[in-house]
Order: sequence, then C-alpha cells, then structure tokens
Amino acid sequence: MDPLTLATNTFEQYRKPTRREKFLAEMDRVVPWSELCALIEPFYPKAGNGHPPIGLERMRRKLQAGISHR
Repeated sequence: MDPLTLATNTFEQYRKPTRREKFLAEMDRVVPWSELCALIEPFYPKAGNGHPPIGLERMRRKLQAGISHR
C-alpha cells in the first residue's frame, strides 16, 4: 500500500464519488442485507469434508462488487 501524502490526504475530501461507489451505497441503503443473509444461511454450504466454503458475508460483498462492474 502506498503511503499517504499531504496532497492525497487533503484532496481526497474533494473528489467526486464514482458511479460504482454511488451504486454500492444505494444498494446498502435499499437492500436489508441482514434479513437476506438470514434467509440464505440455512441453505448455504457448511464446512465439512473437502474445501471450506467462503463465508456468507464475504460472498455477498463479492457478488455485490461483481454486479457493480457490469
């Protein structure tokens, strides 16, 4: 990770949010993620023999980020 410089830190507050950032913020505002995850969790793969599954919250963030790239 690059170190923060005075210019980076100062001008960061003035930058315009990207469309992706706006989309993800809107998704977080609109979708009840905790309720949705609670609904999916009983059907989500559990750890057992073989490869351990990715956590549900982590998978949600990957899916959400993937949708924003389209």
